[in-house]
Amino acid sequence: MEQQATLSSNASVSAERSIFEDATYRKVALRFIPFLMLCYVVAYLDRVNIGIAKLNMLTDLQFSEAAYGLGAGLFFVGYMLFEVPSNLIMHRVGARLWIARIMISWGVLSGIMAFVTAPWQFYAVRFLLGVAEAGFYPGVILFLTYWFPNHRRAKMTAIFQAGIPVAGLLGSPLSGWILDTFHQVGGHAGWQWVFVLEALPTLPLAIGVLFILTDRVKDAKWLTREQRELIAHDIAQDEKGRPHMPLSQILRDIRIGKIILMTFPAMMALYTLGFYLPTLIRDAGAVGGLEVGWLSAIPYCVAAVAMVLVGRSSDRRRERRWHLAGIMFLGAFGLAASVFAGQNLTLAVVSLSIAAAGIISFSPIMWTLPTAFLGGATAAASIGAINSLANLGGFVSPYLIGWIRDTYHSTAPAIFVIAGSLLISALIALSFDPKTVNR
Repeated sequence: MEQQATLSSNASVSAERSIFEDATYRKVALRFIPFLMLCYVVAYLDRVNIGIAKLNMLTDLQFSEAAYGLGAGLFFVGYMLFEVPSNLIMHRVGARLWIARIMISWGVLSGIMAFVTAPWQFYAVRFLLGVAEAGFYPGVILFLTYWFPNHRRAKMTAIFQAGIPVAGLLGSPLSGWILDTFHQVGGHAGWQWVFVLEALPTLPLAIGVLFILTDRVKDAKWLTREQRELIAHDIAQDEKGRPHMPLSQILRDIRIGKIILMTFPAMMALYTLGFYLPTLIRDAGAVGGLEVGWLSAIPYCVAAVAMVLVGRSSDRRRERRWHLAGIMFLGAFGLAASVFAGQNLTLAVVSLSIAAAGIISFSPIMWTLPTAFLGGATAAASIGAINSLANLGGFVSPYLIGWIRDTYHSTAPAIFVIAGSLLISALIALSFDPKTVNR
């Protein structure tokens, strides 16, 4: 009887602790995640609204498809060069000040995009926009490691990264509406108004960062002492046994190298959607900026649901490899199917929705890998290194597609190359040691 009473008492204590833990992390999530997702919506929209602007911008400025692809991709060169330094600075000075600085910088440069008139200006502003935004995304990924243990992080990262499909879901029709409605208002083209109007929200959001984010758990006065101690204990346990390495050693770590190689094709595919989804839908038969915008929102809507469900499934099962491989296969299938859809607009949108569901679900799960075996400043540097080098895929894909469209007057060869690279990415995912990454 005593043993049963003890077991019953232990079960009761365990249940109470579980309820307390869930309530604590729910409180943290509600404070940070919706706001950070909103910031990412604006960030991603300012990065890729050039895809809608392109529908009229190229004709007005007499830019070639290759020039557009190069300019779109140069964003990631600036991004790569300043990614690691930005993340290391944030680790030292704190998320509040650094993320606010990043947002103000990119907002100003995104608005300046409206006034480019020559290819060199286009290239310069896109490069500087990448420099300005470097650090925001990996900075948030790092910030989440301060507040959530690894087994809770995929779901939180997925909700934050839902900013990508939400930006497409809301931004695509908004950009299409601005493109049509504001054409020649004040003597400016609709694509110029797209850049100006969509840059405006960054300033109030940057101010909000200063009031909403808290750099460290110990400074969170909005939590009780018990809640702060719980989070600090969980994070400390999560970090236990993880090595701390210099950047030179990080780049020689085979696990980091595999993550970069796996993520590079995923970034090629992601920014194929970001920069060319409106073009692909127009090529399939959509007419006008507003129709293209509304139809472009559909794949992002599907992806928003998929990435949260996949992230939740991965966390619940504490399984990463097969989830990553599965969504990469799905993305490859969707991209290839969109080519065979041809002028069938409905089939093209369905195929691109399948592609988006797979491609956009990738990053939230991928980011649990490096933080599963690295911690502290090492995690900060590794996140920056992975994001900067892998994001060069965002330089390769738009330039490749632009050059192929100019040369062969078709996007199909480039889409097949990108779909094939996703299959390689899936195989790399399966090569990871499950004992290392399934945490």
